[in-house]
Amino acid sequence: MTDEFHKPTQYSGDKFDTFVGGEDPAQISRVAHETALALLSRVRDNPESEIVERLVAFTDQHGIDAVAELWSRANPRSLPGALWRIYLVRALVRQDPTGTSFLYQRGVEVATSIDPVVAGATAPTGPDEITTLADQILRGLFQGDFAVALDRAAAFCRIMSLGCTSVADDSDSTSPERASELTTRALRFSTTANEFVACARLWRTDSLD
Repeated sequence: MTDEFHKPTQYSGDKFDTFVGGEDPAQISRVAHETALALLSRVRDNPESEIVERLVAFTDQHGIDAVAELWSRANPRSLPGALWRIYLVRALVRQDPTGTSFLYQRGVEVATSIDPVVAGATAPTGPDEITTLADQILRGLFQGDFAVALDRAAAFCRIMSLGCTSVADDSDSTSPERASELTTRALRFSTTANEFVACARLWRTDSLD
């Protein structure tokens, strides 16, 4: 979910390819920022439930590539970068709710922080609950406290990182390849959590653009 996570099509939870598209980085950046700001401003100024729900479910109909083309190459600590990563997290959850909820629940079990409370998933967290959580976080960007939604996303990613690390430890002796994949994924979740935290801090100082 850092730059390595950019992928405009279907992807597996343990493999993310680099998204490549466009020829002019400056133009890509300008379009990414302008579209993110225009979309967010319009919806947050008039958060009609029907429009918000359509945006939440946008990638279900159009695919994650539709969002990737706009925002996947943006700086992680920017408005389009934050939106892209939130959509990517939701896509990951919806593609494998069972596997994601298993890792999340393991993370909750080993967590020693308040992250499970901040993330706000219903406990115990199964496939339905993890899917609902992903929708709630994305919805919060459009009709709630944007920074709080990012904080929830960061907590989710930290819990997922813990879950991946814990399961990797269990698999280390019997399935080293699986353990290695999970360890890599844990690092990516941790990095993404830090990016969400940075974006939330910038939003609170009116510096996220």
